[in-house]
Amino acid sequence: MRSLRVVILGDELLTGAGDPKGLGWLGRVEARLPQGDDVAFFPLAMVNETSAALLERWRSEALIRFSPETENFLVLSLGAADIQAGVTISRSRLNLASLLDDALREGIKIFVVGPGPTGVPEYDYEVEHLSAGYEDVVKRRNITFVDLFKPLKEHEGWLQEVSSHPRRLPGQVGYGLIAWLVLNKGWFEWLGLTESEG
Repeated sequence: MRSLRVVILGDELLTGAGDPKGLGWLGRVEARLPQGDDVAFFPLAMVNETSAALLERWRSEALIRFSPETENFLVLSLGAADIQAGVTISRSRLNLASLLDDALREGIKIFVVGPGPTGVPEYDYEVEHLSAGYEDVVKRRNITFVDLFKPLKEHEGWLQEVSSHPRRLPGQVGYGLIAWLVLNKGWFEWLGLTESEG
């Protein structure tokens, strides 16, 4: 039997905050995993985390959860806190590149989910550029990047939920959309698993 460890570093969306079902996108993705293999998930969420803080936390929190005896996978669910923090896109890109290169040297398989839109046009203008910068860094390393921004920026259900939440978080519809995008971007192939029909 295979033994997989999947560590997920990311922002508040990992907690499922705002979801009346309490599942978030990660819970919905986990629910589609086949039974039989030993797959352990370690979601490590942090609110308003910059790319610099994420880079630092990857070694202190994520790396220690991997084992030489397991197949090790890292999911990065990237937020847009760098914008509020005044971090330049070039610095954001560099921080992400450093993290990815470090993880690749450790032999860890990586899957990256980009930041989503907030429904605030002037802010989303910045998010779109940040997401594109992250995507470029990720794809240069032949790592899967799930773009949330472009598919969701004009999605009525998504915008309705984030617009009505005080912290611009999605609800049941939005988390379902993120899960769908993740699952359809090679999630099971990345893990070397087949999708559960249940």
